[in-house]
Amino acid sequence: MEVTWNPWHGCRKISEGCRNCYVYRADSKYDKDSSVVRKTAAFSLPLAKDRRGLYKYPSGTLFFACFTSDFFIEEADGWRSEAWRIMKERSDCGFVFFTKRICRAEKCLPPDWGGGYPNVTVGCTVENRAAAESRMPPFRAMPAAKKIVVCAPLLEEVYLGDISGVDEVSAGGESGENARPCDFSWVLNLREQALDAGAAFTFHQTGARLVKDGVLYKIPRAFQHSQAKKAGIDILADKKAPSRRR
Repeated sequence: MEVTWNPWHGCRKISEGCRNCYVYRADSKYDKDSSVVRKTAAFSLPLAKDRRGLYKYPSGTLFFACFTSDFFIEEADGWRSEAWRIMKERSDCGFVFFTKRICRAEKCLPPDWGGGYPNVTVGCTVENRAAAESRMPPFRAMPAAKKIVVCAPLLEEVYLGDISGVDEVSAGGESGENARPCDFSWVLNLREQALDAGAAFTFHQTGARLVKDGVLYKIPRAFQHSQAKKAGIDILADKKAPSRRR
């Protein structure tokens, strides 16, 4: 079972990958200010119990955390320790979060993190070369049981450098009516980097505008995931980390 867990909502745009943020698009329909970070009513979702006193979400559930925010965002510094406690208490479940603020990892990790909680996968988002240069060094240095590099929205050809400690690389184009094009050759380049490093690779979505062999294809939102899978370029590896559509 896969479940979205958003203990807080809202985020501030900090890089090119944030320009057409899907959270801002969704919130704008309801006149919500996405830049305001607030704790949600779902904060303790993984600990929810039924009338019998049993966890509503069984052992083995995979929680995707903070998909409408950033787990390392500054505004959540006062709440994060409790989120870590929840992840540790539900050690029978898996947790995945992605961040563009990997440079804050040292300040945000719990005191007992050590080499990483065994049930937590940390994802670092890298959308272009500038992001790779600034985020990959601290990501390499950060201890974690499982690591994934998420190249989405992929805006240009990206070289990740040493990814020997990475479990998976995932690539995807940008969605939305203002989406910037993603070239399929950039995706294949990332696949080769993952293959060389012995990491898994997933092409999780084409994006709204995919360029292949110089031809621009406009792909409706409903088909962006399925068309990516039809490309047949995913790589399974022994040490693979969970990924998810975004």
